[in-house]
Amino acid sequence: MRTTFSIRRAAVVFAAVGAMALTGCGGDGDGKKKTGEDSGKGTDSASTVNLPKLDGENVSVAAVWTGPEQANFTKVLDEFEKRTGASVTFVPAQDPIINFLGTKIAGKQPPDVAMIPQVGAIQQAAAKKWAKPVGPEARAQLGQNYAEVWQELGKVDGTQYGVYFKAANKSLIWYNAAAFDNAGASEPKTWKDFLTTAETVSASGVTPVSVGGADGWTLTDWFENVYLSQAGPEKYDQLAKHEIPWTDPSVKDALTTLAELFGKPELIAGGADGALQTEFPASVTQTFTGGDQPKGAMVFEGDFVAVNIAQTEAKIGTDAKVFPFPAVGADSPVVTGGDAAVALKDSKGAQALLTWLASADAAKIWAEAGGFISPNKGLDLKAYPNDVQRTMAQALIDAGDDVRFDMSDQAPQSFGGTPGAGEWKILQDFLKNPKDIAGTQKKLESAAVKAYKS
Repeated sequence: MRTTFSIRRAAVVFAAVGAMALTGCGGDGDGKKKTGEDSGKGTDSASTVNLPKLDGENVSVAAVWTGPEQANFTKVLDEFEKRTGASVTFVPAQDPIINFLGTKIAGKQPPDVAMIPQVGAIQQAAAKKWAKPVGPEARAQLGQNYAEVWQELGKVDGTQYGVYFKAANKSLIWYNAAAFDNAGASEPKTWKDFLTTAETVSASGVTPVSVGGADGWTLTDWFENVYLSQAGPEKYDQLAKHEIPWTDPSVKDALTTLAELFGKPELIAGGADGALQTEFPASVTQTFTGGDQPKGAMVFEGDFVAVNIAQTEAKIGTDAKVFPFPAVGADSPVVTGGDAAVALKDSKGAQALLTWLASADAAKIWAEAGGFISPNKGLDLKAYPNDVQRTMAQALIDAGDDVRFDMSDQAPQSFGGTPGAGEWKILQDFLKNPKDIAGTQKKLESAAVKAYKS
């Protein structure tokens, strides 16, 4: 069974994010503990997890993370080394990670653990018998620290294979405050207001929206947020499971809404062609460089945008601010994603690492570094470096089992998670030609039928 999620109750909490001052966001990627009123979070406390001694054992971990995300995850692995005596190697992976892992397994060099960002990919790894069941120690940590919904996310046919370590709120619009001030623009609450704000910014001489269209996953996130808000959670669930076709009128409505932005190339940095050549990190950095004359005034994506903003001179809370994805229907959408650790070897080290990543101690290390939200309810919220990240994390925890997960990440990877193919490629084509709504629907349905049958 494929399970779906959304943070509906959290929408009210996230609505406060746009009104809050985002100060001192920990996206600087250096892992340094902050000082001031929250300085107590860096103090030592009793361990929340028991780990075995692994002196002399080598453990390898594959993940697609690069840059600051890789650096922060390495800090988590470093602490695991200190506590166990194991030697851990980070293995850089590429999307789609299932294909990467398949190559490694075929060459008889699988990593001990892989960080898998798609529910569908976990199911594929289990179906191929690559994934190993989670051991009792890690399951105990999951039972203690995670809502049932996050445990179910990592299960296939009732067996636990995944340990969700990193979560994301993928329903935020970040903006250049100086560009907004110069244009006299304000934070919109509805899609209609969002388009009006974009026109206002455009009239000031700044292109309003930066889109990282070279990475197809950003376009699936655009669609999912529009669809969830407009069609509602029940339809979202049905489309995620392919219980309704992509030719359904609700998909037409969402693409029509999205075309209100994509169909106006003057509102997109570089137009459609420029967006399709812009990778996600650049879509963020070009929004927060150039002072009040950036290449784009707004960029859509999750809380992890803070990590990329930290690569610029912009300061979150003054230069860079954020508001919730605007409501297309009655409510603003909130879509979440996440990365799960999956063991690919029956080794003591692999199981120990799963246990470690399911613990509050491991989550605390990256939380303090910033650019991270954990589904681990055992993590003290004081670990987060600022009130905004604490608010996002609290909303995630408070939502409990009432969540909806990124739709494309639930799909078979050939449809929802492969560069140059499936939904990623079709939505890139749609960005280039947003008038072809019917043709886009037919292509999506044809690709989905093939992927869900395989």
